[in-house]
Amino acid sequence: MKTKHLQAFLFFTLFFSFSAMAQNFEVSGKIIDQQNQPVAYANIVLLSVSDSTAVRGTTSLDSGFFKITNVSNEKYIVQISFVGFKDVLLPIHVENSDLVLETITIEESAEALNEISLIAKKPTLKKEVDRLVFNVANTALSAGNMKDVLRSTPSVLILGNSLTVRNAAPTVYINDRKIHLSDSELLQLLEGTPANSIKSIEVITNPSAKYDAESGVVLNIVMSKNLATGYNGSVFANFTQGTYARYNAGFSNFYKTEKINVFASYSYNDAKIARASNELVNYRDISGITERWVSDIDRTTWSKTHTLNTNFDYFINDKNTLSFSANLLYLPDYKYITKGHTDVFDPAYNRLYNFTTKNKSDDDKYNFGFDLDYSLNFENGSSLSLNTHLTTYDYYRDQSVRSQYFDVNNSFDFLNLFNTQSDQNTLINTVQADYSLPLSDSSSFTTGAKASFVNTDSALNQYNLNSGISIFDAANSNAFEYYESVFAAYASYENDWDKWSLSFGLRLEQTDTEGKSVVTNSIIKQDYFDWFPTANISFQASEKISVYSNYKRSIERPDFQSLNPFKFYLNDNTIVTGNPNLQPAISDHYVIGISLNDSFFVEAYYKDTQSSFMELPLQDNANSLLVYTPTNLTKTVEYGFDFVAIFDITSRWNVYAVTSFFNWSDKATINNSILEMDTWSNYSVLSNSFTFLKDNSLTANFSMVYMSDYQQGFQTVGSRLISDLAIKKTILNKKGSLTLAFANLFNTQNYTVKSRYLYQDNARYLNQDDRYVKLGFSYNFGNTGLETNQRNKELEERARLEKGE
Repeated sequence: MKTKHLQAFLFFTLFFSFSAMAQNFEVSGKIIDQQNQPVAYANIVLLSVSDSTAVRGTTSLDSGFFKITNVSNEKYIVQISFVGFKDVLLPIHVENSDLVLETITIEESAEALNEISLIAKKPTLKKEVDRLVFNVANTALSAGNMKDVLRSTPSVLILGNSLTVRNAAPTVYINDRKIHLSDSELLQLLEGTPANSIKSIEVITNPSAKYDAESGVVLNIVMSKNLATGYNGSVFANFTQGTYARYNAGFSNFYKTEKINVFASYSYNDAKIARASNELVNYRDISGITERWVSDIDRTTWSKTHTLNTNFDYFINDKNTLSFSANLLYLPDYKYITKGHTDVFDPAYNRLYNFTTKNKSDDDKYNFGFDLDYSLNFENGSSLSLNTHLTTYDYYRDQSVRSQYFDVNNSFDFLNLFNTQSDQNTLINTVQADYSLPLSDSSSFTTGAKASFVNTDSALNQYNLNSGISIFDAANSNAFEYYESVFAAYASYENDWDKWSLSFGLRLEQTDTEGKSVVTNSIIKQDYFDWFPTANISFQASEKISVYSNYKRSIERPDFQSLNPFKFYLNDNTIVTGNPNLQPAISDHYVIGISLNDSFFVEAYYKDTQSSFMELPLQDNANSLLVYTPTNLTKTVEYGFDFVAIFDITSRWNVYAVTSFFNWSDKATINNSILEMDTWSNYSVLSNSFTFLKDNSLTANFSMVYMSDYQQGFQTVGSRLISDLAIKKTILNKKGSLTLAFANLFNTQNYTVKSRYLYQDNARYLNQDDRYVKLGFSYNFGNTGLETNQRNKELEERARLEKGE
C-alpha cells in the first residue's frame, strides 16, 4: 500500500505542476561584454519593484543566453551582475506574453565589486551532463549542519552510519579537496559543521580523470566565496530529541584582508543514540534445520566529539598563493554498551538453553589532517597547483564481554568473561601536482600526478577471565602491519563548440600493498597496474532538447579495517573479522540520457563490477557461529532507467521528482557453490521547497524517499519510506535564524535484512534511532556579506581508515 500511495502522490503532484506551469511566462535575452563576446555564468535576478527582494533568477550559458521561466504578470527590475563588471539594472513589465530583451552589454569596472547579499527563496537543482547541482545557500537547509543538507540532497541516502549514492559509497570532497575520514567519523564531522556557508552540493556521477580512480561517485560540497574584506563570525547551537536527547554547538571566525584569509571553527557534539534489533539464525546441515537462535539486542552509544577546522591563505601577489589547512577530529569519549538475550531452540521451537550478553566498549581516537598548498597563475591563463598532505590517526579500544548461560529450566549454568584491547595507528602521506592550460575560449587541457603512502600498525590482545584471573589468549590475539603505495598520473581534455560538448581523460595508477600478520608471520602482497578512462559527450539538438552520454572506469580498494584479520566478538557466537585476501573491485559504468528544457531527464545506465566486495554474514553451521566478514563476489551487474523532473509549481514552490527502476545481480562462489541472484527494485524521490511571507524570511523543505526491497550482495534489504521536514525563519534583522526539523515523520524507516541461500538462513530487523525533532539557532555577526575560505580536505586513502559500524 505504501508503494501505491507514493506513486499516486507523485502522479498528482506532477499533474498539478504541469497545470500551474502553463500559467506563467518567460523572460530571455543575451549578455555580451564591450568586445561583443558572450558572458557566461553571469547572474540574472528578477527583483520585486516593491521591496527589491529576489523573485526568480538564473545564470547565463556559454553563449551568453539566459532564460527565466515561470514569471508572473508583474513589473520587475532585472539585475545582471558578474565579478569584475558593473551591475546592470533594467526595469521590465511582463504582460501576458513571453518577453525577449534586446542584447545587454555589461561594462568592466575599475575594481572588483563586492557581492550583493540577496535573500534566496528555496533550494534549486540543476542537472548537468556529469552531475546534479543542489543549491542550498540561504534556504531552510542552510541553518542546520552539513549532515542535514546531505539528508535532503537528491539521490543521497544516510542509513545508520553509511552514506550512499545508488547503493555505492561516495567519495566526499569539500571545495574539491577530499575528507580523510571513515563513514562514522565523516558523519560526526558533518553533524558538527554548520551549513550556513554552503553554496551547493554537487553529486558528480561521472568524475573526471583529475579525481582518484576510487572516486566512482563524488559528493563535492562547495563553500561560498566573495571578494569582500573584513571580519565575520557566527555561533550556533542545536538541540535534538530522539530516543535520547543530544546537542551540539560551535562558533566560527573569519578575517580577510587583501593579503591574508584566516578561518577557524570549533564545534562540540554530545550524543546518546539507541539502536535495537531482533535477529534470527537457523543453523542447518544436509538434513535441515538443527537449531534456531532468536535474539533481542539493544545497543546504546555515547560520544563526545570535538571538531576543529582552520585555514590560512597568504596571497603572495596576484599570481601566487600559499595555503595551510588543518582538520582535527578528536573523540576522547566514545563508548557503547550492547545488551542481548538469545534463546536457542530445536527445530520444533522447544527451548534448549538461553544466554545473555553484555558487551561494553570504550574508545579513544583522534584523526588529524594537515594540508599545505601552493598555486601559481601564469600570464597565458594556465595554472599550477601543488599539494602535500599528512594524516595521523590513532584508535584505541578497550572491550569487555560478559555472557551468562542458563539451562533448559532457566537455571544458571556457567559464565564466560573476556576482555580485548586493540590499537590502530595509521600514517598517510600524499603529494600531488595539477596543471591546467586553456587552449582557447572553449577548450582546455589538464594534467597532473599524485603519489600516496599508507602505513598502518594494528594490535589486538585478548584476555580470558577465570576466577578473577586474567589469562592471555594467544589464539585470539594478533598484530597486523599494512603498507600501501599508489602512484598516479592523468590527463584530460575539454572542448565546447557549436552544439557539441566533449570531455575525456585517462588516469593511470600503479598500486603496491603488503599485509603482514606478526604472530603467524604470513605476508600477503598485491601489485597491480590499471588505467581508468572517463568520457562525457553531449549534443544540443535544439533549444530545448539535448542528448548526452558518459563512461567511467573506477576502482574500489578495501578499507584498512576490512583487510585486518582480527576477530571482534559481539558475543560468544557472533564475530566480526577482516579479510587480508580481499581484492580491489573494478567497475565500468555507462550512461546515455536525454534532457528536455533542462527540466526533464530520462537516463539509461549499465554498471559492471568485477570482484565487488561487501561484508556478509556467513554461518559456520557446524560450530553455531555467525561471522561477519568482507567477501569478494565474482561479478555484480546493475542496470536501470531513471526519470527525473525539476520544475516550479508556483514561484514559491519548487519540486524535484525522480523514480528509478533498476536490476541488481550478483554472482559468487560461496562454500564451494556457485550462487547467482538478481532483483528488480525501485527508488523514488519527491522533494518540495517552499517560500513564505512577503520578505521571503520563512522557508521550508519537505522530502520523501522511497526504497523498495533491494539486493545487497546476497542479502535482501526491506523497503522503507524516508520523510524529512525542515523549516527556517530569519530573525534579528536577518542576522539570526531559527530552525525546526523533523526526521522520519511517518516512522517508516525500520527495515529487515535477510539472507536465504545455500545453508545461509538468517535475518535482522533493525530499529534505528532516526526519528527525532531538532531545534536550532544561529547568529552571524561582523560583515555578514563576507563569505569564508572554509574548506575541508579529503583523500581517498583517509576515507578508508575504518569501515562504517
